[in-house]
Amino acid sequence: MLIEKEIIGREALNVIACEGWERVERPESYKQWQVRNMRAGFVQLPFDRELVKKAAWKVKSSYHKDFVIDEDGRWLLQGWKGRTIFAISVWKPT
Repeated sequence: MLIEKEIIGREALNVIACEGWERVERPESYKQWQVRNMRAGFVQLPFDRELVKKAAWKVKSSYHKDFVIDEDGRWLLQGWKGRTIFAISVWKPT
């Protein structure tokens, strides 16, 4: 409930209650960020496979069953109850 209240709840309130200058965040998908970074001249790098395996094992063995780590291409996704909350990636300038 803490994740739902603190993260998702705050995002929902921002979307429902605020518009224009009052709107604090305008969330974009990680796929939108990928296009933006590539257009800016960055190259996405892969994660170390062992690091990803260790992170997934740690989450599966120590965290709530609804919290997951997944991969999509070269993105490491952190999610809660089927919703992506954070997307992590590694980039370098070309």
